[in-house]
Amino acid sequence: MSPSAPVLRFAPSPNGRLHLGHAYSALLNADLARRMGGTCRLRVEDIDPQRSKPALIDAIVADLAWLGLRYPEPVRRQSDHMAAYRAVRDGLIDRGLTYPCFCSRGQIRLRIASDGETACDPDGVPLYPGTCRPLHPARVAENLARGAPHTWRLDMTAALRCAGSEHGYIAFDGAGERWVSADPARWGDAVIARRDVPTSYHLAVVHDDAGEGITHVVRGRDLEAATDLHVLLQTLLGLPTPRYRHHPLLVDATGVKLAKSRGSRSLADLRDAGVQPAQIRARLGFA
Repeated sequence: MSPSAPVLRFAPSPNGRLHLGHAYSALLNADLARRMGGTCRLRVEDIDPQRSKPALIDAIVADLAWLGLRYPEPVRRQSDHMAAYRAVRDGLIDRGLTYPCFCSRGQIRLRIASDGETACDPDGVPLYPGTCRPLHPARVAENLARGAPHTWRLDMTAALRCAGSEHGYIAFDGAGERWVSADPARWGDAVIARRDVPTSYHLAVVHDDAGEGITHVVRGRDLEAATDLHVLLQTLLGLPTPRYRHHPLLVDATGVKLAKSRGSRSLADLRDAGVQPAQIRARLGFA
Protein backbone atom coordinates (compact mmCIF):
# COMPACT_ATOMS: atom_id res chain seq x y z
CA MET A 1 0.00 0.00 0.00
CA SER A 2 1.45 3.37 -1.02
CA PRO A 3 1.63 6.28 1.46
CA SER A 4 -1.13 8.04 -0.49
CA ALA A 5 -3.46 5.04 -0.55
CA PRO A 6 -7.02 5.57 0.73
CA VAL A 7 -7.71 5.11 4.44
CA LEU A 8 -11.21 4.33 5.67
CA ARG A 9 -12.53 3.55 9.13
CA PHE A 10 -15.34 1.77 10.93
CA ALA A 11 -16.15 3.58 14.18
CA PRO A 12 -18.76 1.94 16.45
CA SER A 13 -19.72 3.11 19.94
CA PRO A 14 -19.57 0.50 22.75
CA ASN A 15 -23.04 1.18 24.13
CA GLY A 16 -24.68 -2.00 22.87
CA ARG A 17 -24.05 -5.12 20.81
CA LEU A 18 -23.49 -4.83 17.07
CA HIS A 19 -26.42 -5.71 14.80
CA LEU A 20 -26.82 -6.27 11.07
CA GLY A 21 -26.73 -2.54 10.36
CA HIS A 22 -23.28 -2.32 11.91
CA ALA A 23 -22.20 -5.42 10.02
CA TYR A 24 -23.25 -3.83 6.74
CA SER A 25 -21.29 -0.65 7.44
CA ALA A 26 -18.20 -2.57 8.59
CA LEU A 27 -18.26 -4.89 5.57
CA LEU A 28 -18.87 -2.00 3.17
CA ASN A 29 -15.90 -0.06 4.53
CA ALA A 30 -13.66 -3.12 4.33
CA ASP A 31 -14.85 -3.93 0.81
CA LEU A 32 -14.31 -0.38 -0.46
CA ALA A 33 -10.86 -0.21 1.12
CA ARG A 34 -9.91 -3.45 -0.64
CA ARG A 35 -11.28 -2.27 -3.97
CA MET A 36 -9.41 1.04 -3.73
CA GLY A 37 -6.14 -0.57 -2.67
CA GLY A 38 -6.28 1.08 0.73
CA THR A 39 -6.82 0.08 4.33
CA CYS A 40 -9.64 0.23 6.85
CA ARG A 41 -9.07 1.11 10.50
CA LEU A 42 -11.20 0.40 13.57
CA ARG A 43 -11.97 3.22 15.99
CA VAL A 44 -13.89 2.84 19.23
CA GLU A 45 -15.96 5.98 19.84
CA ASP A 46 -16.33 5.75 23.61
CA ILE A 47 -16.46 9.37 24.75
CA ASP A 48 -19.73 8.78 26.61
CA PRO A 49 -18.68 7.68 30.13
CA GLN A 50 -22.23 6.69 31.11
CA ARG A 51 -23.15 4.49 28.13
CA SER A 52 -19.78 3.09 27.02
CA LYS A 53 -18.99 -0.28 28.58
CA PRO A 54 -15.48 -1.83 28.47
CA ALA A 55 -16.96 -5.32 28.08
CA LEU A 56 -18.73 -4.18 24.93
CA ILE A 57 -15.42 -3.16 23.36
CA ASP A 58 -14.24 -6.77 23.59
CA ALA A 59 -17.61 -7.87 22.22
CA ILE A 60 -17.27 -5.52 19.23
CA VAL A 61 -13.83 -6.88 18.40
CA ALA A 62 -15.13 -10.45 18.75
CA ASP A 63 -18.13 -9.79 16.50
CA LEU A 64 -15.96 -8.21 13.80
CA ALA A 65 -13.43 -11.03 13.99
CA TRP A 66 -16.30 -13.51 13.62
CA LEU A 67 -17.26 -11.73 10.40
CA GLY A 68 -13.68 -12.19 9.21
CA LEU A 69 -12.60 -8.57 9.64
CA ARG A 70 -9.15 -7.64 10.91
CA TYR A 71 -7.81 -4.15 11.55
CA PRO A 72 -4.39 -2.53 11.97
CA GLU A 73 -3.14 -2.02 15.48
CA PRO A 74 -3.39 -0.04 17.63
CA VAL A 75 -7.14 0.41 17.63
CA ARG A 76 -7.92 4.00 18.58
CA ARG A 77 -10.10 4.48 21.65
CA GLN A 78 -11.41 8.00 22.00
CA SER A 79 -11.45 7.82 25.80
CA ASP A 80 -7.63 7.73 25.68
CA HIS A 81 -7.43 11.12 23.96
CA MET A 82 -9.40 13.50 26.16
CA ALA A 83 -6.37 15.78 26.62
CA ALA A 84 -6.09 16.24 22.86
CA TYR A 85 -9.80 17.04 22.54
CA ARG A 86 -9.54 19.51 25.43
CA ALA A 87 -6.70 21.31 23.65
CA VAL A 88 -8.75 21.60 20.46
CA ARG A 89 -11.76 22.86 22.41
CA ASP A 90 -9.63 25.39 24.28
CA GLY A 91 -8.22 26.66 21.00
CA LEU A 92 -11.73 27.42 19.77
CA ILE A 93 -12.55 29.10 23.08
CA ASP A 94 -9.45 31.30 22.88
CA ARG A 95 -10.48 32.40 19.38
CA GLY A 96 -13.89 33.52 20.60
CA LEU A 97 -15.71 30.92 18.51
CA THR A 98 -17.51 29.25 21.41
CA TYR A 99 -19.32 30.23 24.58
CA PRO A 100 -20.29 28.32 27.74
CA CYS A 101 -23.95 27.38 28.09
CA PHE A 102 -25.21 26.96 31.66
CA CYS A 103 -28.76 25.99 30.67
CA SER A 104 -30.19 22.63 31.62
CA ARG A 105 -32.28 20.76 29.07
CA GLY A 106 -35.38 21.64 31.04
CA GLN A 107 -34.53 25.34 31.00
CA ILE A 108 -33.94 25.21 27.26
CA ARG A 109 -37.34 23.56 26.71
CA LEU A 110 -39.08 26.20 28.81
CA ARG A 111 -37.33 29.04 26.99
CA ILE A 112 -38.24 27.61 23.61
CA ALA A 113 -41.86 27.13 24.71
CA SER A 114 -42.11 30.67 26.03
CA ASP A 115 -40.56 32.14 22.88
CA GLY A 116 -42.80 30.04 20.65
CA GLU A 117 -39.79 28.90 18.61
CA THR A 118 -40.43 26.06 16.19
CA ALA A 119 -37.19 25.85 14.17
CA CYS A 120 -35.40 22.52 14.54
CA ASP A 121 -32.00 21.14 13.62
CA PRO A 122 -31.70 18.29 11.07
CA ASP A 123 -32.22 15.73 13.87
CA GLY A 124 -35.57 17.31 14.71
CA VAL A 125 -34.35 18.89 17.95
CA PRO A 126 -35.52 22.49 18.54
CA LEU A 127 -32.69 24.92 17.91
CA TYR A 128 -31.03 26.36 21.00
CA PRO A 129 -32.34 29.92 21.45
CA GLY A 130 -28.96 31.42 22.36
CA THR A 131 -29.85 32.15 25.97
CA CYS A 132 -26.25 32.19 27.23
CA ARG A 133 -24.63 33.83 24.20
CA PRO A 134 -25.12 37.42 25.47
CA LEU A 135 -24.10 36.76 29.09
CA HIS A 136 -21.77 39.43 30.45
CA PRO A 137 -18.14 38.24 30.72
CA ALA A 138 -18.15 38.89 34.46
CA ARG A 139 -21.19 36.64 34.88
CA VAL A 140 -19.55 33.97 32.75
CA ALA A 141 -16.33 34.16 34.78
CA GLU A 142 -18.31 33.93 38.04
CA ASN A 143 -20.22 30.87 36.85
CA LEU A 144 -17.07 29.14 35.67
CA ALA A 145 -15.19 29.98 38.89
CA ARG A 146 -17.86 28.35 41.05
CA GLY A 147 -17.92 25.25 38.84
CA ALA A 148 -21.40 25.71 37.40
CA PRO A 149 -22.22 22.79 35.06
CA HIS A 150 -21.98 23.86 31.44
CA THR A 151 -21.51 22.78 27.87
CA TRP A 152 -19.55 24.67 25.24
CA ARG A 153 -21.48 25.76 22.17
CA LEU A 154 -20.15 26.84 18.82
CA ASP A 155 -21.09 30.45 18.13
CA MET A 156 -22.38 29.77 14.62
CA THR A 157 -22.43 33.43 13.61
CA ALA A 158 -18.81 33.95 14.68
CA ALA A 159 -17.76 30.62 13.15
CA LEU A 160 -19.23 31.46 9.75
CA ARG A 161 -17.71 34.93 9.90
CA CYS A 162 -14.32 33.30 10.52
CA ALA A 163 -14.60 30.37 8.09
CA GLY A 164 -16.74 31.95 5.38
CA SER A 165 -20.26 31.13 4.31
CA GLU A 166 -19.50 28.71 1.45
CA HIS A 167 -18.87 25.13 2.50
CA GLY A 168 -19.11 21.70 0.94
CA TYR A 169 -17.49 18.34 0.38
CA ILE A 170 -16.94 15.70 -2.28
CA ALA A 171 -19.35 12.78 -2.09
CA PHE A 172 -18.46 9.52 -3.80
CA ASP A 173 -20.31 6.37 -4.76
CA GLY A 174 -20.24 3.73 -7.45
CA ALA A 175 -21.18 6.30 -10.10
CA GLY A 176 -18.29 8.66 -9.36
CA GLU A 177 -17.84 11.87 -7.39
CA ARG A 178 -19.92 15.01 -7.00
CA TRP A 179 -19.74 18.25 -5.04
CA VAL A 180 -22.25 18.69 -2.21
CA SER A 181 -22.91 22.13 -0.75
CA ALA A 182 -23.04 22.21 3.04
CA ASP A 183 -25.25 24.33 5.27
CA PRO A 184 -23.79 24.19 8.80
CA ALA A 185 -25.98 27.09 9.95
CA ARG A 186 -28.98 24.76 10.15
CA TRP A 187 -27.38 23.22 13.25
CA GLY A 188 -27.46 26.53 15.11
CA ASP A 189 -25.12 26.93 18.08
CA ALA A 190 -24.27 23.25 18.32
CA VAL A 191 -22.68 21.69 21.41
CA ILE A 192 -19.01 20.94 20.76
CA ALA A 193 -18.09 19.94 24.31
CA ARG A 194 -20.36 18.18 26.76
CA ARG A 195 -20.79 18.76 30.50
CA ASP A 196 -18.97 15.55 31.46
CA VAL A 197 -16.19 15.38 28.84
CA PRO A 198 -14.23 18.09 26.98
CA THR A 199 -15.58 17.14 23.57
CA SER A 200 -18.61 16.04 21.61
CA TYR A 201 -19.07 13.50 18.86
CA HIS A 202 -18.68 16.26 16.28
CA LEU A 203 -15.41 17.65 17.63
CA ALA A 204 -13.84 14.26 18.36
CA VAL A 205 -14.68 12.74 15.00
CA VAL A 206 -13.15 15.52 12.89
CA HIS A 207 -10.04 15.53 15.08
CA ASP A 208 -9.67 11.75 14.82
CA ASP A 209 -10.32 11.56 11.09
CA ALA A 210 -7.50 14.03 10.51
CA GLY A 211 -5.18 12.40 13.04
CA GLU A 212 -5.62 8.96 11.53
CA GLY A 213 -5.28 10.23 7.97
CA ILE A 214 -8.79 9.16 6.98
CA THR A 215 -9.34 9.99 3.32
CA HIS A 216 -12.81 8.47 2.80
CA VAL A 217 -15.61 8.44 5.40
CA VAL A 218 -18.32 5.85 4.78
CA ARG A 219 -21.16 5.91 7.30
CA GLY A 220 -24.94 5.73 7.57
CA ARG A 221 -27.31 8.18 5.98
CA ASP A 222 -28.46 9.23 9.44
CA LEU A 223 -25.17 11.13 9.76
CA GLU A 224 -25.36 12.85 6.38
CA ALA A 225 -26.63 16.15 7.78
CA ALA A 226 -23.93 16.14 10.49
CA THR A 227 -21.34 16.30 7.72
CA ASP A 228 -22.32 19.95 7.20
CA LEU A 229 -21.18 20.77 10.73
CA HIS A 230 -18.07 18.61 10.39
CA VAL A 231 -16.99 20.45 7.25
CA LEU A 232 -17.24 23.75 9.13
CA LEU A 233 -15.19 22.44 12.05
CA GLN A 234 -12.56 21.12 9.65
CA THR A 235 -12.27 24.58 8.10
CA LEU A 236 -12.02 26.29 11.49
CA LEU A 237 -9.35 23.85 12.67
CA GLY A 238 -7.37 23.79 9.43
CA LEU A 239 -8.03 20.07 8.91
CA PRO A 240 -8.47 18.26 5.60
CA THR A 241 -11.98 17.28 4.51
CA PRO A 242 -12.28 13.61 3.53
CA ARG A 243 -14.55 12.37 0.79
CA TYR A 244 -17.88 11.15 2.13
CA ARG A 245 -20.35 8.41 1.33
CA HIS A 246 -23.58 7.96 3.28
CA HIS A 247 -25.06 4.52 2.80
CA PRO A 248 -28.71 3.47 3.25
CA LEU A 249 -29.77 2.20 6.65
CA LEU A 250 -31.00 -1.32 7.22
CA VAL A 251 -34.59 -1.52 8.41
CA ASP A 252 -36.74 -4.16 10.03
CA ALA A 253 -39.96 -5.67 8.70
CA THR A 254 -41.91 -2.58 9.78
CA GLY A 255 -39.58 -0.21 7.93
CA VAL A 256 -37.91 1.12 11.10
CA LYS A 257 -34.12 1.30 11.06
CA LEU A 258 -32.19 -1.24 13.08
CA ALA A 259 -30.92 0.21 16.34
CA LYS A 260 -29.40 -0.99 19.58
CA SER A 261 -31.84 1.20 21.49
CA ARG A 262 -34.79 -0.63 19.90
CA GLY A 263 -33.42 -4.05 20.77
CA SER A 264 -32.63 -5.10 17.21
CA ARG A 265 -31.31 -8.64 17.06
CA SER A 266 -27.56 -8.60 17.63
CA LEU A 267 -24.83 -10.43 15.75
CA ALA A 268 -24.18 -12.38 18.93
CA ASP A 269 -27.81 -13.54 18.94
CA LEU A 270 -27.50 -14.64 15.32
CA ARG A 271 -24.24 -16.44 16.05
CA ASP A 272 -25.81 -18.24 19.02
CA ALA A 273 -28.69 -19.27 16.75
CA GLY A 274 -26.24 -21.01 14.43
CA VAL A 275 -26.03 -18.39 11.67
CA GLN A 276 -22.66 -18.48 9.93
CA PRO A 277 -20.54 -15.47 8.89
CA ALA A 278 -20.83 -16.47 5.23
CA GLN A 279 -24.62 -16.26 5.56
CA ILE A 280 -24.38 -12.77 7.03
CA ARG A 281 -22.08 -11.66 4.22
CA ALA A 282 -24.37 -13.11 1.56
CA ARG A 283 -27.46 -11.57 3.14
CA LEU A 284 -25.79 -8.14 3.11
CA GLY A 285 -24.42 -8.44 -0.41
CA PHE A 286 -20.80 -9.29 0.34
CA ALA A 287 -20.70 -12.96 -0.56
